[in-house]
Amino acid sequence: MTGRTDGRERPRRVEPPASFVETANVTSEVREAFEREGHEAWRRAADLLEWSSPHETVLDREAESLTWFAGGQLNAAYNCVDRHLAERKNSVAIRWEGADGETRVYTYLDLYNEVNAAAAALRGLGVGEDDVVTLFMPGIPELPITMLACARLGALHNVVFAGYSADELRARLERTGSGYLVTCDGYYRRGSAVNQKNKADNARTSVEHPVETVVVPRLDDPYLSEGQHDYEDLVDAHAGDRVDPVERAAEDPLFVTYTSGTTGEPDRVTHTTGGYLSHVAWTSHAVLDIEPRDTYWCAADVAWITGHSYIVYGPLALGATTMLYEGAPDDPERDRVWELVDRNRVDVFYTASTAVRSFMKHGAEHPSAHDLSSLRLLGSVGEPMDARAWEWYYESVGGEECAVVDTWWQTETGGILVSTLPGVDRAKPGSAGPAIPGVEVDVVDAGGESVARGEPGHLAVTAPWPGMHRGLTEAAAAEGEDWAYVTSDRAILDHEGYVTFLGREDDTVTVGDTDYGPATIERVVLEVEGVAEAAVVESHQEGGRAVVYVCTERGVEGDAALTERIDHHVAERLGEDTQFARIVVAPDLPKTHSGKIMRRLLSAVADGESYGDTSALRNPEAVGELETVSGDGD
Repeated sequence: MTGRTDGRERPRRVEPPASFVETANVTSEVREAFEREGHEAWRRAADLLEWSSPHETVLDREAESLTWFAGGQLNAAYNCVDRHLAERKNSVAIRWEGADGETRVYTYLDLYNEVNAAAAALRGLGVGEDDVVTLFMPGIPELPITMLACARLGALHNVVFAGYSADELRARLERTGSGYLVTCDGYYRRGSAVNQKNKADNARTSVEHPVETVVVPRLDDPYLSEGQHDYEDLVDAHAGDRVDPVERAAEDPLFVTYTSGTTGEPDRVTHTTGGYLSHVAWTSHAVLDIEPRDTYWCAADVAWITGHSYIVYGPLALGATTMLYEGAPDDPERDRVWELVDRNRVDVFYTASTAVRSFMKHGAEHPSAHDLSSLRLLGSVGEPMDARAWEWYYESVGGEECAVVDTWWQTETGGILVSTLPGVDRAKPGSAGPAIPGVEVDVVDAGGESVARGEPGHLAVTAPWPGMHRGLTEAAAAEGEDWAYVTSDRAILDHEGYVTFLGREDDTVTVGDTDYGPATIERVVLEVEGVAEAAVVESHQEGGRAVVYVCTERGVEGDAALTERIDHHVAERLGEDTQFARIVVAPDLPKTHSGKIMRRLLSAVADGESYGDTSALRNPEAVGELETVSGDGD
């Protein structure tokens, strides 16, 4: 029985599997080393890379911007490809599964040849050091290949999610001043072809500056306009060419990206070469326990920071096999993910917590129908994972023999900051875990003062880390010892230093006479037997009161008895005056491709308002289904 995490019961502790502990990449010594050495211990992260010029210091606080590994020079593409050739040229680097059943396998030698040809092609178009190249493609091999080609040239890539509209692409081309665009003619989504080039052309022609465009013929019908280039023709023309990797200073930018928040305008984030690459290599090694012999699958979209860090740069820097999947996790069948894990003998699987709740909703018979014995570690990222979902993941997917890590981080942090170390720390289902070694966190009030342990507040990161983006390094240098990165996430820090996340600090909903963060209420709703997913929003039509949308586990009726159980349990846990305006049982919740529930759309459905841009949705059909059932809730 899972213990609650509300303070009324001691939450269950789960020891890491003994077999995992024996072979884990890091031991308890690593925490002791960071406590003893401070930021100097981060040299372990830099030592995972190969530097053309060694760094002089680990952290330089004297300049206008904090600099990690100052004086060092390196190239990210060299670290992810070239340096593995001596020992691993015939080992698989990328294993790709297409949405239409097509598969491709690239060894490290294949990847070396492809990246060089792509880099030579881009150089031939005029791409040089510090130029910005925008990439507008789905999860096809040409996307990471072109990312690495940019890195080889010292150019910055700006990856835009393939599902975004022409307006979203135009805005990112304009904001970055990007004069180069690599896109594709189209791609497949749930069996249907999507015309990608039409969106790309509309965006390209609406910006004021010229944009050189390369088109990957994914659907074999690129419809090239005048002055546009066929990707395959370009790389074929440069087959066998070699491009020397451009040396980059540690503080030089590697790429730009934008926060993917479901509300408000996205912010530009720039990550540096030395600090970022060291951080994602280190966390891939220490938290995800990736080894060169592993087949590793991060089921995210490359366009998001999760894909950058833990599909491309982290695992390839370690010389592992990274798996790339173009399709949806439940297409064509609901066991698609487990069939891929089985067939590819995946060792480490990292996915969104919302995906885990979807898997749970579909039923344990899907993972149990496949041989998942290759799995060694299961990871979660994104929204907070409740205890029931954690237990289901651990039992139904991992067979209680896999380590499970529930990780927290952001686009701004570059990589994981809060998580258990899988071979060292006990897990507490429902809690992400402590800060990783070298990272210091606190929970503070609106004035920045620490709150008591066990009390909610705003998560703050109080010491620098290598993956911090350019804006944070500048702020830290300006503010000195008083600096802290106060995040937009609400959390509780317990007496053992474990962090339980409660949701975004700018999101509140009113239930009864009290304002709560949505995650607080959702955790309580998810405690009800049979509820697989829950999302709470505030409805203006209901006088500002809360509407909760729930999805049930397979075989559970979404009837009046269920809504009564939810009402009763919420009142028991949060007070008798805690009542929802409505409880809506839905077949699915609208989610972005990064796995976040798009609460903005749920609010629009609740209030009968316009949905706005839905291009970021992974499952746009969920909106229509919600309209159908929204009038049926109590």
